[in-house]
Amino acid sequence: MLTSYAAHFDTPAGYLDFARFGPPSRDAVAATARAMEETARADHTTVDGLMRAEDTAREAAARLAGTDAAHTVLLPNASTGVFHAALGVRDGVVLVPRSDFPANHYPWRRSAHLGRATPRWLDPEPGGGVTPELVRATLTDDVVALSVSAVDFRTGFRADLTALREAIGPDRLLIVDAIQGFGVADLPWSAADVVIAGGQKWLRAGWSTGFATLSDRALEHLEPVLTGWTGVEHVGLFDGAEHPPAPDARRWSITNLSPVTAASFTAALELVERHTVPAIEAAIELRITELTEAVTAHGGHILSPTTPSHRAGILSFTLPDHDPALVAKALHAEGVTPTVRTDSLRLSPHASTPPEATERVATALSSLRGR
Repeated sequence: MLTSYAAHFDTPAGYLDFARFGPPSRDAVAATARAMEETARADHTTVDGLMRAEDTAREAAARLAGTDAAHTVLLPNASTGVFHAALGVRDGVVLVPRSDFPANHYPWRRSAHLGRATPRWLDPEPGGGVTPELVRATLTDDVVALSVSAVDFRTGFRADLTALREAIGPDRLLIVDAIQGFGVADLPWSAADVVIAGGQKWLRAGWSTGFATLSDRALEHLEPVLTGWTGVEHVGLFDGAEHPPAPDARRWSITNLSPVTAASFTAALELVERHTVPAIEAAIELRITELTEAVTAHGGHILSPTTPSHRAGILSFTLPDHDPALVAKALHAEGVTPTVRTDSLRLSPHASTPPEATERVATALSSLRGR
C-alpha cells in the first residue's frame, strides 16, 4: 500500500472493483462540494471563475499523457471520444479486437453503417491480447487505423503500444482506449495518435469526467464530424455564421462541460501527479502478486497474464466446480467487492488497497473448500 496516497481515501479495505469504478478521494469530493457551493452563491464572477477548472484539468491530463494542452480536450466519458475518432475516419478499414469492451465496438459499427470506416475484427488468443504478430497477420493496404485498449478489461493484458505502433507503421492511426490503464500503468502514450480515458475508474475522479489527446497526425487525418459550438474558432462570436473547427484538440468539444466535474477531475489528476504513476503502479503490482498467490493457493485458475510486464491491475480467475455467484457470495461475506461475471470473477486493487484485502480473499476462498 502506498501509505501517503492511501491517506486521501476512505474506501473500505476489501474494495477490489477499481476496474469498474474507483471511489474518489476526499480531495475530489471536497473540490466537487466547493464548486457546488459556489454555484449556490453565484454572482457576476462565479461562472467565469468555475470555468477555469476546465483549463486546469486539461493541462494536468496533458502532463500525465506526455503532451500539451493544445493537443488535449476534456470529454464527459471515454465513449464520446471513441465516437469522435470513429466518425472522424473517412474511409478504409480499422482493426478492432473482438474481445474489447463494447465501447470500442459500437462506434465502428455506426461508422460502417454510415459508409465511412469499416471494422475488421481481430481475435486474440484466449487469455491473451492484441499483439504485434496478430496485427501484422491481418494488416492489408486498406487498413488505415488500429483501435485497441491499452489494458484489456477482462484479463488486464497490457498492450505493447510501442510494438503496435511499429507493426502498423507511421502512416496509420493508433487509437487507444486508455480507461483501464491511465494513471496506474506507466505506458508510452506518445506512441498513440489518440489516447482516450474516462476518469471514473482508476483515476478516481467520479463520473462524467474524461479526456482525449490527439497527435498532429490525428488532427490532420481525423475529420471533426462532431464539432460543436465550443469546438470552433471565435467561440464567443455569435454572428450566425458557421465557424471553422478549432485548429487543435478543442475541435472535439461539443458543448461546455460541467465545471463542477472539472474541479473533481483536476483534484484527481493532481493527486496522481503528486504520488507519480510509477509509484502507484508498483503498489498495485505488489497487491496483484499477493492476490494471485492467494487465489492459486486455494485452487483458483488464473485467467490473467502471470508475467508482470504483460499485465496491469486486473486479476481474473475462476474457481473450478464453483459457480462465480457462489464465490462472490463468500467474498461479500468477508467484505470483499469483486467484479462478478457469469463465467469468472475479477479482482482489481489500487495503490490504496491494504494487505488486509488479500487476507479477506483467502478467508473467503478457504470457506468454500468442501462445498
